[in-house]
Amino acid sequence: MASSMAFADCSTSAPTRTFLFSRLRPCRGLPSIPPHLLRGLPVAGFRLPSLRITNSPSSFPKAAISTEASAMVIDGKSIAKEIRHEITTEISRMKDEIGVIPGLAVILVGDRKDSTTYVRNKKKACESVGIKSYEVCLPEDSTEEEVLKFISGFNDDPEVHGILVQLPLPSHMNEQNILNAVSIEKDVDGFHPLNIGRLAMRGREPLFVPCTPKGCIELLHRCNIDIKGKQAVVIGRSNIVGMPAALLLLREDATVSIVHSRTKNPEEITSQADIIIAAVGQPNMVRGSWIKPGAVIIDVGINPVEDATSPRGYRLVGDVCYEEACKIASAVTPVPGGVGPMTIAMLLSNTLSSAKRMHNFQ
Repeated sequence: MASSMAFADCSTSAPTRTFLFSRLRPCRGLPSIPPHLLRGLPVAGFRLPSLRITNSPSSFPKAAISTEASAMVIDGKSIAKEIRHEITTEISRMKDEIGVIPGLAVILVGDRKDSTTYVRNKKKACESVGIKSYEVCLPEDSTEEEVLKFISGFNDDPEVHGILVQLPLPSHMNEQNILNAVSIEKDVDGFHPLNIGRLAMRGREPLFVPCTPKGCIELLHRCNIDIKGKQAVVIGRSNIVGMPAALLLLREDATVSIVHSRTKNPEEITSQADIIIAAVGQPNMVRGSWIKPGAVIIDVGINPVEDATSPRGYRLVGDVCYEEACKIASAVTPVPGGVGPMTIAMLLSNTLSSAKRMHNFQ
């Protein structure tokens, strides 16, 4: 745990004032301007045809902008809320027209606090949009065969449209064997090798895309950030985030570089990027000197660091030094509240897509 707490503290005690806007269009940025003078002027890299300052959750737009920095703050929480509303509407229509309710099965092995929390949050998310959830909780010392038995049962259950095995699994289990046992038609996590293989091949379409990388690209799309022809750098090469994120960027016609633990000049490579997706699990690793002015940053990292001022004794930070990034980038996701909410939203979206595909529902 001590190593995870070693980080460069680039925080600031200054409060952040965030104003919410809709219909953002790219524009050259201007210095911070008092809110009453903002209407119709270029602000934080975007021209705003109209300004609406609101605290109403029902009217949250797709992005947020801070007047105390040059970067647009990509509000993943409000975007995920918008997506959940779309999913709820579609599930209601499906239920009314063909009487089918999408179902998601989650298998949890062991009692890790973080995994238990993730599973609980996924169950609540399912309930919030109308997806039926099935949950199996097995003890830490369960055998691999027991897990495979439940997977087989869910594979054959017509009311289950998605299967998720919560990772990490106990060390005595073969993660690859277990994930491969999930039917590709129900692999809503997108980890099946056939789904990854299709993702990597031009002219092929995966049935599902891994949720976190999919959420990253969805954030870019919904904020009208162009990807085609841009230089993109993915920091990290994990099977869960880094590699599929790079493949998705390639599909969007970006020119992609991957920075990893053996890269000799990571700062130099990253500083050339128009788009950065950081998913390495190192708090505040990406400093301002790594960032090209005007770059867009998607920060997947969520790292606990010691904070004596916090009631919990720690706070969460990303892989990118947020305070420095806000002064240089054109857009950046916060931590928390950026990519995290999108991961669960994409899981719900994949489950709905699976149900629609199985029942040929348009």
